[in-house]
Amino acid sequence: MDKALARQILLACASGVLYPLCFPDFDLGFLAWVLLVPLHFAIEPASPRQAFRIGWLAGLIGFTGTMSWVVTAMHLYGKMPLAASYAVMVVLTTYLGLYVALYAAGYTWLKRMAPSVLFLTAPSLWVSLELLRTYVLSGLPWALLGYSQYQWLSIIQIADHTGVYGVSFLIVLVNLALTELISWVFARLRRDQVGLAWQAPAAALLAMAIAGIYGHSALQVDARSLDVRTLSIGLVQANIDQAHKWDVAYREETLERYRRLTAQVAARSDLIIWPEAATPFLFELEPQYRSEVTAMAQAARAPILFGSPALRYTPDRRPYLLNSAYLLSPAGEIQGRYDKQHLVPFGEYIPLHSSVLFFLDKLVEGIGDFEAGTTPTILTVRPLAASSPHADDQKPEVKFGVVICYEVIFPDLVRQFALNGAEFMATITNDAWFGRSAAPYQHFGMVVFRSVENRVAFARAANTGVSGFIDPSGRILSATPIFTEAVLMGSIPVQRRPTFYTRYGDAFGYGCVIITGLFLTAARFRRNGHDHRQ
Repeated sequence: MDKALARQILLACASGVLYPLCFPDFDLGFLAWVLLVPLHFAIEPASPRQAFRIGWLAGLIGFTGTMSWVVTAMHLYGKMPLAASYAVMVVLTTYLGLYVALYAAGYTWLKRMAPSVLFLTAPSLWVSLELLRTYVLSGLPWALLGYSQYQWLSIIQIADHTGVYGVSFLIVLVNLALTELISWVFARLRRDQVGLAWQAPAAALLAMAIAGIYGHSALQVDARSLDVRTLSIGLVQANIDQAHKWDVAYREETLERYRRLTAQVAARSDLIIWPEAATPFLFELEPQYRSEVTAMAQAARAPILFGSPALRYTPDRRPYLLNSAYLLSPAGEIQGRYDKQHLVPFGEYIPLHSSVLFFLDKLVEGIGDFEAGTTPTILTVRPLAASSPHADDQKPEVKFGVVICYEVIFPDLVRQFALNGAEFMATITNDAWFGRSAAPYQHFGMVVFRSVENRVAFARAANTGVSGFIDPSGRILSATPIFTEAVLMGSIPVQRRPTFYTRYGDAFGYGCVIITGLFLTAARFRRNGHDHRQ
């Protein structure tokens, strides 16, 4: 191996190692602003084909570090042999690494063909690939680069216009600017008479200034919004062992735990939220256990939102299951139900199970395969006025949406609820199958962006954590540890402030796709014309 290749490999590995450090539970988000610099230097002298391979290595290492929890899920809960679990993780991270490989190849090509506009085309290319990853093969927008900044509130406020993709754009732009500055410094140290490529540093300074000023202003506006209505919510984190969750022998123990924890928040709550699949039975079809849950709502004198499977039939009487969230009134009546729209591949169903992947079982232990819901259902709660001695003196009705489990990582799906009138959002999940890994914290951190994008507060109930509250600015108000039994009380603002993102969705992301497509096409024509002249 020659020195040049060894240098390229080491630099690619450096970017790969930095990637997972930017996310929970390392939470070194500041590293995101430099993580692509080594990769940029590694591919500087490379052809697009060589850059593809170098980028793939960086992506493989980066996503292996970020997605290592897949082994826990596959081995402990999917009952796969350990070796096979590692193999599945490598297949997944190899696929995800392709997106970094495509970025590296495209970056090299664009820099050669149109270096003066690289400050625009390189970040647009990265965003285009993140948008592609959000939808291709059911979508897996886990650990998008922008999510690394979930704690930097002043910078992420731009997400109410651009979505998380705008923050990714900004990070890549700063990485590019630093690459150009470091290259210029090295050239000066070698006494090379090379001018500074000023476009990227100037664009990065301008973009950071705009994002910072806008973010500060947005946070000030939210801080002054003290007269909005609030809702008192009690979260129940029952910490039910995944190995016992669907065991009939543990049903009464599970219900007793929910009964005890619910009683702790009942007196102060306008709404009580349990996690995804909190009832390990078919709520609508098992009257004995259903009566126990309705009795809890009646005793609490507050609505309860909880997850439970629902059984339905096709016109030809074929049964199927839905992963549902039920809203139970204080009288114990079903006020509404939302059916999960975006199911987890290999978790709630096996793609091509009957023909190709017949040998695999679902990761999530339960009672069968699920089918997707079709509608972003808006639910309503009409809490009693806490200060009134009269039961019929009521606060105005509050509209809200519910997303279940990893639906919350899909920006456009959450946006549909805000567009339909949700004044706050609830998300219920069972993250037990992540085990004691970084994944529960990564999952929770992504919710911050859904709040900012649509200016709605979030209440999150997770079986084993993290449960918590996030305000419309993305500020984490409170959060529980994982794998502990806990209750959490919070008062969150309820409001409807449709943002640019709420109204127009991923317009920024698709704009980046158009820019990338135009410049890649122009670069191709320019190259073909140059080859023809030669």
